[in-house]
Amino acid sequence: MSGVPNPDELRVIVATDCGSTTTKAILIERTEEGYRQTWRGEAPTTVEAPFEDVTRGVLNAIAEIEELSGRQILDGERIITPARGERGVDIYISTSSAGGGLQMLVAGAVKTMTAESAQRAALGAGAIVMDVLAANDGRLPHEKIERIRNLRPDMILLSGGTDGGTVSHVVELAEYIAAANPRPRLGGGYRLPVIYAGNKDAREQIRQLLGERMALCIVDNLRPTLERENLWPSRQKIQELFLEHVMAQAPGYKKLMAMTGAPIMPTPAAMGEMIRTIAAQLGLNVLGVDIGGATTDVFSSFRVEGAPEPVFNRTVSANLGMSYSISNVMARAGIDRVLRWVPFATDEAELRDAIKNKMIRPTTIPQQLEDLQIEQALAREALRGSLEEHRSLAVGLKGVQTERTISDALSQEASGASLVDMMRLELIVGSGGVLSHAPRRVQAFLMMLDAFEPEGITRLAVDSIFMMPHLGVLATIHPRASAEVFERDCMIPLGTAIAPRGTARKEGVRCLGYRIELPGGRVEQGEQPFGELRRLPLGRDEQATVELEPARGFDVGAGPGKTLRATVSGGEVGLVIDTRGRPLFMHEDRQRRFAQLRRWYEAMELYPAPKPIEVSAMAER
Repeated sequence: MSGVPNPDELRVIVATDCGSTTTKAILIERTEEGYRQTWRGEAPTTVEAPFEDVTRGVLNAIAEIEELSGRQILDGERIITPARGERGVDIYISTSSAGGGLQMLVAGAVKTMTAESAQRAALGAGAIVMDVLAANDGRLPHEKIERIRNLRPDMILLSGGTDGGTVSHVVELAEYIAAANPRPRLGGGYRLPVIYAGNKDAREQIRQLLGERMALCIVDNLRPTLERENLWPSRQKIQELFLEHVMAQAPGYKKLMAMTGAPIMPTPAAMGEMIRTIAAQLGLNVLGVDIGGATTDVFSSFRVEGAPEPVFNRTVSANLGMSYSISNVMARAGIDRVLRWVPFATDEAELRDAIKNKMIRPTTIPQQLEDLQIEQALAREALRGSLEEHRSLAVGLKGVQTERTISDALSQEASGASLVDMMRLELIVGSGGVLSHAPRRVQAFLMMLDAFEPEGITRLAVDSIFMMPHLGVLATIHPRASAEVFERDCMIPLGTAIAPRGTARKEGVRCLGYRIELPGGRVEQGEQPFGELRRLPLGRDEQATVELEPARGFDVGAGPGKTLRATVSGGEVGLVIDTRGRPLFMHEDRQRRFAQLRRWYEAMELYPAPKPIEVSAMAER
């Protein structure tokens, strides 16, 4: 791997993301108005037979960019660097989740303390957590040993005990790992990496148990005291070992690492880096989601009182996706929760057949409007389930004893409570095929609005062509270029949602009074009853001033029944006033729910209006 050049010298950059099925390449060039994404290519990923060489897919994707742009980038199988005129690039960078990504086993002494901290460390490094073992997880010793032996992870993260505390529990977990002697997923040609990030007093015993059997690495304790997490050393070591041990075993990765000008990052880690960068640059509480075929990743960055910087969390729902895992979405949510989003009657058997077909033919896309509506209904439930898992893990530290006031007891930031407060959430960024490639941007907007149910005033945006992972790895070497491309070519502002927290027993009662000063001096004002959606045009570069007067029992951010004044931004969808309640109110009666859905979808112009049937056409039938 060549040394990383000076960022100021980077004029032309090519970046790839090697996914499980597709390798996506983008070209970024410095123009008079700053860095821009100019060309894009893609090709099938080639880690499996007959190629078994990831670089083949990379070269094919870059060759497509060559053909489209007219710039020569390749000389045979070599990427030409540095750039000279219309030939070559200054750096090549890449992310990867090919081969199933990074799969880890996590172990900690106490399930809701050190084990949960270890899980956060692994997820933040871009891993899929296969299982979480703990001394108090209720499994018998032989069950734990059998589970470790059968999983075949890429790596194990072992933690437990605060520094100076008990050592017996973490040593016990190490004994189980030693007894299981697990084999790595990608073959037996190397020793399984084990990272120990627990009580420093147990290090010597851990070395005796695992040092000769495993590729043992010892880093600083990720929970040195009950009141503090120190996840960065563990995350850094996970990514380092992923490159050195795991990726190196996959077909062609050694060649790929030699081609890149910066370390390869796991795709989820790169995506998380971009979310963290967005939150820091905009100074906002941000929620990001990447919904894929097999998994759905959720990222959050929230400011927490007393913390020196925003708290970042990532979770991966490894069984919630839109193709390979789509049956799991149905199984988890239940058919009734999926069909509540569909405004027409459908046969349950036909629906199950359609879902199974999508699972075995993952690259197919909906052919009929009804198929699209069903797919987007499933997406809502996949997103909702992923957020529930994320909120359960993105919590304050458990086990911390603090002096708390009455207001603290009601706070989302109390010990063990979720840090993802939907009223404090300021920006949602969506990515993944079902969101980025929705036929209408308003469909992506409403899928996220329905699934996440943000409260108060929240901006929504979508990744235009799924380039956030590319920009995440770019941010590690050239933050300004990454930020400029993200703002101009990647993030598409959809608009702003205004959604009062609260509910009512029936539709039609007073919910929200509003006065909106739109660009050009136009003023919209009125009352919106409970149970409705309203969409107002507000362009991408436009802002409006709003004055919101919630009815008694409803809250838009200033407190129940209190008036709020704010400035809101527009986008592809505009400004949406959502008075459907939090939690969202839907009729249980099917016919009333159909009417409710049709009213909402028409208000949002979500789908094409049905075309009238001409008399002559009817006569011919």
